[in-house]
Amino acid sequence: MRLGLLHTSPVHVATFDALRDEEAPDVELVHVVREDLLAGARDHGPDAMADQVASAVRDLSADAVLCTCSTIGAVAERVDAGVPVLRLDRPMAAAAVETGGAVVVLATLESTLAPTLALLSEEAARTRTSPRVEATVVPGAWERFEAGDLAGYRAVLVEAIEGTAGADVIVLAQASMSPAADTARVAVPVLTSPRLGLRAAIDLVRPRSTPA
Repeated sequence: MRLGLLHTSPVHVATFDALRDEEAPDVELVHVVREDLLAGARDHGPDAMADQVASAVRDLSADAVLCTCSTIGAVAERVDAGVPVLRLDRPMAAAAVETGGAVVVLATLESTLAPTLALLSEEAARTRTSPRVEATVVPGAWERFEAGDLAGYRAVLVEAIEGTAGADVIVLAQASMSPAADTARVAVPVLTSPRLGLRAAIDLVRPRSTPA
């Protein structure tokens, strides 16, 4: 069983290998890191990178593909790859809108907001829920991430999470933000995408590889 993962940062490789070891040791992960896809999406918009994303998805020789980048996730899901393609944050979005209450989205990149909000709207329509959604970019966070200051990145995110008011659920829009959820002290759920997304992708790959 082979699950292909399309990343736009190398930091995700170890994260998903560790999650795979916990969730499904029998599934082989095939990682591809394409930082240029996120850079292009930030400069020109996700749709401008459609051809490059499609090529990257098709080049993954796997039974299913999981795109771990929220910015290009919607573009990846549209690729006709001959195998299922899932954006990492879709299961998280589905869980968020099920509350039907106030959803606060935190992101570290402006380019992530539109795809994430569109996904939440799509999932709300699918589940016939009416959440109230607010979104914000955490100032100074991405600069720390790009500089490799992961401790500082996490600290800024924890401060932002703990400073969020009026939410019934907090959504961390990007996979890189997930470590902050472990230490932030808030009274509402803080949803992250890596484990939920990987579980959903494993469910896609197993039926394709299990003999009848």
